[in-house]
Amino acid sequence: MTAAARLAALDTLPAGDLCSRAETALASLVNVMNQETMLLRAGHLRQASELTPEKTRLAQEYVTFARAIQRETKRLVAEAPQLMDRLRAGHESLATQMAENLRVLATARTVTEDVLTDVARMVGQNNRTKTYGKAGRVTADPASSAKGIAINRAL
Repeated sequence: MTAAARLAALDTLPAGDLCSRAETALASLVNVMNQETMLLRAGHLRQASELTPEKTRLAQEYVTFARAIQRETKRLVAEAPQLMDRLRAGHESLATQMAENLRVLATARTVTEDVLTDVARMVGQNNRTKTYGKAGRVTADPASSAKGIAINRAL
């Protein structure tokens, strides 16, 4: 089945079925994002990253349903107004969860960068030259600090 055929099939679903499937996809996406947020808050970055494939799949599924709903809005509002109201409320829940998730991700990234910067600074202090220079003071060679420290900004 081609992508166009799949989209056409969604557009012809009864209003209740389309809204129900979209609501299920939305609830699953919100749930996975909530799990990810909780893991990030607890500092379990690896476990949180394991949820990425599932989150991506659910997001794609939800976007597919959301686009079908956009195409069929007039029909759905006429045939299933209560279901559309529930979907709007669910979408607001998703927006709230996404904002919280992004806030926690930004915090985790900042903390990680701060830790790595502190480690680099400490390593650099330990690598300072311990001999006296021309002025009779210990000289610091900035080129010798923090060798071998790298920050992965992919998080």
